[in-house]
Amino acid sequence: MTRLHGHRIVTGPELRATFADTPGPEDHPGWFSRRLLHGIVLVLLVGVIVAGVVGAWAVMNGVIRFPSAVASKAPATLCPATIFDYMPNNRVKVNVYNAAGKAGLAKSVADQLKARGYDVGNVDNTTTNYTGSAVVVSGSGGQSAAFNIQRNIAGTDYFQDQRTDASVDLILAPGFSALVPPELVDNTPGKLSCPREDQRIADNSKLPVIPKS
Repeated sequence: MTRLHGHRIVTGPELRATFADTPGPEDHPGWFSRRLLHGIVLVLLVGVIVAGVVGAWAVMNGVIRFPSAVASKAPATLCPATIFDYMPNNRVKVNVYNAAGKAGLAKSVADQLKARGYDVGNVDNTTTNYTGSAVVVSGSGGQSAAFNIQRNIAGTDYFQDQRTDASVDLILAPGFSALVPPELVDNTPGKLSCPREDQRIADNSKLPVIPKS
């Protein structure tokens, strides 16, 4: 220690030691590794957030569809998948309605069906927006009878209502021309013809049931 007249004199080496740089964090062992690890974690976190946002957008807009979601949107079929045998004509009770706008058509067809052995019930006129050949309507208990009727009239559409008996309504539409000749009727087993799936259930608030086209 240097003193002059009782005062402490700071030497050059002491002065340099006083103003020397204090070691920073980067001088600590492992500082760079920690900074690198923090950077990687931050990048991964940002990536996860971005992926979540993009994935949510894709699901909401239908770009990505999960199998369960796709299956849940598939409409359940309403057309009977049953294979029906051809029921004998004399076991079928059918009501005949003329919606074709041709005078006497219901009675003419009813007489032809009677000649084939059918049990014919009501015969009357009605209206419909359906433009095909004919509409065949029954409850679940009359589907086998409805299958028989469809085989005797080409190009018909089957509709199901809520009736509890086995009767069948035959609604003759503007597209009707004639019954299938008896010798050409296909009496092999088969399914009901239901080409328009979204109209399978008919409104039976009144009889006969008049499906809309």
